[in-house]
Amino acid sequence: MGTRGFGVDVGGSGIKGAAVDLETGELIGDRLKIETPHPATPEAIAATVAEIVRLAEWKDPVGITLPSVVTSGIARTAANIDRSWIGTDARRLFSTALGGRTVTVLNDADAAGLAEDRYGAGKGVDGVVILLTFGTGIGSAILHRGSLLPNTEFGHMEVDGMEAEHRAASSVKDTRGLSYKEWAEEVSRVLTRFEDLLWPDLFIAGGGISRKHEKWIPRLTNRTPVVPAALLNTAGIVGAAWAAESGIAP
Repeated sequence: MGTRGFGVDVGGSGIKGAAVDLETGELIGDRLKIETPHPATPEAIAATVAEIVRLAEWKDPVGITLPSVVTSGIARTAANIDRSWIGTDARRLFSTALGGRTVTVLNDADAAGLAEDRYGAGKGVDGVVILLTFGTGIGSAILHRGSLLPNTEFGHMEVDGMEAEHRAASSVKDTRGLSYKEWAEEVSRVLTRFEDLLWPDLFIAGGGISRKHEKWIPRLTNRTPVVPAALLNTAGIVGAAWAAESGIAP
C-alpha cells in the first residue's frame, strides 16, 4: 500500500477533497472545496468530484464518501442529496467521471469512523468503537479492532417510542430550544440503549456540536466512556483515502 491517498467527502453544502498522508492521517497540501451543486444529482456531483481531483492533479485511486447507504458500490439511500441517487451505481459513475480509474465509495459516517479509529480518538482502543455524528440526524459507524461493520443506521433505532435521531440529534437541541443539560439527558438515554445492545468499549462523538464537547459530554450519564472526535471536518476525507488504499469496499 502507498503512503499517500486521496479522499473526497460529499456533503449537503460542500464537496471537499485532499491528498492524505496515510502514515499519519494528516492532509497533504490544501483542502479543496466546491459548493455542492443543486440539484445534487449523480451527474452533477460526479462532475464536481472530477473537478476537485483534476485541480489536485491526482492520478491514482480515489476514495469518495456519500451521505448514503452504499452496498457493492450502489447508493441505496439519499440524505441531503437528490433522490435520483437511490439505485445509482456510484462506483461506476465516479470511475467513468475519473477516466476509468479505481474508486471506492462508502458511507460518510463509515469513512469518519475509519479515520477516527485508525488516526484519531479511537486509535489504540482494543475493542468495539462506535462513532456517532450528531447533526441534522445521527450518523453511526461501528468498528472492532479496525474492522468496519458498514452501513449501520443507529440513528433510526427506536428509543422509548421515538427514533434516536428525533430525540438526540443536535438539530433537536436547536429546534426545541434545549439547554445542554436537557439535551445531554436525551443523548444519555440514546447511548444507554445502544450500549445495552452492543456493549461498546468507547463512544466517539462527532458532528459540529463535538467542538463544544466540554458543555455536554461531562453531563452524560451512560456507563461507556464518551470522547470527542479528534479529526473533525477532515475525518471523511481521511477515511475515504484510507478505504481506497486499503481495499475496503462495502
